[in-house]
Amino acid sequence: MKPNISSWAGALLAIALPSGFALSTPFAATAVQLADGTVYFEQPPSLTDYGTTRTTTFAPNPTYYFTVTLPPNAGEPLQRVTIEQRDSGTFARRVDYRLEATSAFVGTRNRRGDRLSLGSVAYDRDTQTLVVVFDPPLPPGTTATLALRPRRNPQLDGTYLFRVVAFPPEPDGGSAHGQFLGFGRFHFDRPEFFRWGDRWW
Repeated sequence: MKPNISSWAGALLAIALPSGFALSTPFAATAVQLADGTVYFEQPPSLTDYGTTRTTTFAPNPTYYFTVTLPPNAGEPLQRVTIEQRDSGTFARRVDYRLEATSAFVGTRNRRGDRLSLGSVAYDRDTQTLVVVFDPPLPPGTTATLALRPRRNPQLDGTYLFRVVAFPPEPDGGSAHGQFLGFGRFHFDRPEFFRWGDRWW
């Protein structure tokens, strides 16, 4: 009788995982799930690029790009991305998005592919967090770019940080763990025509 390789692989993986973890199938290409139902990426996505089309303060209608790559062995699709602006406690530093203009596409900003369907785009003013949901979720092996459309750049010059977190789909009766991918770092300068001698105007 031939040995059941799948059963052996599942048993070995179960031994190797820490207590409280489980796999949805016997193979490591699937997501990790805690006993409480929380799902993690097997291999997390990465923030591979970010940038803006306009780098001066108060410039109207810029586009902020964030590129996320989901590896082939992620184990779960990518359903949701949150982008939180840090240090935005004052109106002069806060970014005001045009939610209806948010879009996404396969590839990078320099090599664009097909447009992606978004299920919803929401903004939490209390936490300064933009939430973008892909519908359908993006399969492993996908590189996708989010294009955010603020009404204008912040009024104050300086460096701005945007915290990017990715989530797999939430399972029935469970939750999805948000994977921190890093910060998008944008720097905005005052336009040259605001300079008068040694002073800025």
